[in-house]
Amino acid sequence: MIAVDISYETEAMEERAPHDVVEKMIVRTLELLGEESGELSCTFVGDETMREMNHTYRGKDESTDILSFVQSEDDTDFPFPEIEDQQDRVLGDMVISLDTMERNCDYFKVPAREELIRLLIHGVLHLLGWDHETNGISEPMLIKQEDLLKNVTKESER
Repeated sequence: MIAVDISYETEAMEERAPHDVVEKMIVRTLELLGEESGELSCTFVGDETMREMNHTYRGKDESTDILSFVQSEDDTDFPFPEIEDQQDRVLGDMVISLDTMERNCDYFKVPAREELIRLLIHGVLHLLGWDHETNGISEPMLIKQEDLLKNVTKESER
C-alpha cells in the first residue's frame, strides 16, 4: 500500500492543489515506477516559507519550486533501522511552493494542473534516488519525468 500524507500551509492552498488530485498523481507515478508500497509526505507552502527552507537546507536565499527530503537507511546523521517489510518503507518528504509553481506556469506557458503533476513526479523521482546536475532537457531524470508526465496526464484525462 502507498500512503501519502498531504498538508497545506493555509487552507486556501488546497484549492490550488486539490488533495484528491495530488494523492492520485503521486500514487499513479509510484505505480508506473514499479513501487507497490511506501510512505511519503507532500506539503504545500508559499514563497516565504520555501525561501526560508531553501536557505536553511541548501544555503540559497531564494524560493524554489520543490524541495525533496529523502529518507535513507545510510544516513549517518540519523540512521534508520533495517526495514524488513517494504510496506513500512518511508520514502521521504516533498515541499512545493505553489507561488513558484504558478510563476513556472507563466514562464513555461503551461496549465497549473500540468505543472503541479510535473512537480509531484519530480519530487517522487528524487525520493526514489534519481538526481540531475542541471535542468537541461538531456538529463536522464528530466527525460524520465516528462515521459511519466505524458502517461500520468493521459490516464488522468480518462
